[in-house]
Amino acid sequence: MVPGGSDWSVRAADTVERVVGAVRDKTSVPLTTVARALVFGLVAAVMGVTAVVFVAVALVRAVNVLLPAEVWAAYLAIGGIFTLGGVFLLRRATSEKASRESGQ
Repeated sequence: MVPGGSDWSVRAADTVERVVGAVRDKTSVPLTTVARALVFGLVAAVMGVTAVVFVAVALVRAVNVLLPAEVWAAYLAIGGIFTLGGVFLLRRATSEKASRESGQ
């Protein structure tokens, strides 16, 4: 029997454990982080869209109560506000794109 013969098996097991740990740290940990970010991002997006819908419905109902006309006037007023906001954002986006393309 060789003295210290079982030492190579302990070193081999330690090496395997170290390599497996390094591979796990370089693959599983980043994937877990990305998966968490994706799930939390989707949950936040769904909650945000839900909140926007609730605010829009509440705004239409409030304007409907305040205006003496039928509900179409509330739809027209809120639709006009949303349209003006969309036009503003579209102009802003196209002007930023044009300034980037011209190199300014």
